[in-house]
Order: sequence, then C-alpha cells, then structure tokens
Amino acid sequence: MGILLSAISYTVIFYLNNWLASELSYGLGVNWIYLPAGLRLFLTLIFGLPGAIGISFASFLICYFGEFPPELITCIGVGLISGFAPYLAKIFVLTNIKISPDLSDLSLPKLTVCILIYAFLSAGLHQWWFAIRGLEDAGAFNHFLVMFLGDVLGTVLLIGIIKLGLNYLKSAKAS
Repeated sequence: MGILLSAISYTVIFYLNNWLASELSYGLGVNWIYLPAGLRLFLTLIFGLPGAIGISFASFLICYFGEFPPELITCIGVGLISGFAPYLAKIFVLTNIKISPDLSDLSLPKLTVCILIYAFLSAGLHQWWFAIRGLEDAGAFNHFLVMFLGDVLGTVLLIGIIKLGLNYLKSAKAS
C-alpha cells in the first residue's frame, strides 16, 4: 500500500509543481522551489522503504517519459536517487540524532537537520549523476546550489502545508 500511495502522490505533486512553478525552473531537473522534495522526505519518513520504492518507480517513469533524454540507465539512476536520498537521510537522522522510529519526538530542530541532510544528499547525488551521464550543465556548483535551495524551500513549504492540514483535522476532530 505504501509503495502505490507513494508513487501516485509523488506523481501528482510532481506534475502540480511543474504546472505551478514552471517559471521557477533553473535547468533540466533543477528548480528554485521543488514541492516534490518535501513529499519525498515526508513519504520516506512515514512509509520508510516502501515510500522510497514508490518514489523511485514514479520518478523513473517521470524521467523516462518526460523532459530527460529517454535513456534507461540515466532514468534508473534518477529514480533511485529520488527515492533513496530521502531514505538515506532518514536512516542517518534516526541513528545520529535520536528520533524515534514512529517520529513521535520529531521536533522543529530535528526536522530542520533532516531537511538539510536530505537536500544536501539529493542535490549532491543528482548533480553527480547528471554529470556522469553527461547531461547539459550538470554538476556545476550553481546547479547544485539551486537544487539544494529548491529542495529545502519545497520541503519546508510542503511540510508546512501538511502540518497545517493535520492541525486543522485535529482541531476539527476535537470539536
């Protein structure tokens, strides 16, 4: 269930972000605000490995049938990085910052560290892969920086929206 929910929700948010923020694109696969980054982190924090698998599958399909050159190896790498960079960030944070597996003690400072680690891993691994695969302007520091900032801003924005929605549901349920 987590794999399917992750794949579908990631695909929806990806195309919604494309529609809403098309003017904020910096280059191929690089955006100033990237809402799907927030969903990647959220889904892997909630579902763990099934979330990473669902995101990887959806990202592969988006890459293969989208703006990227339809090269199987390139798109497999993009998919794996998209799904497993947030999963690696989750593992790093759970083991080094002492967050409980059910996330019950996830505080704003811990979430901030998680977001920064995830954005660094995601931007770094994506730009490394883009450079290895010879994609246009890939691997440049400015592309890394914009992707890092876009992932941070997108994650903060999407997690903020999710948090507001959860708070609203909680208060509506209480009354």
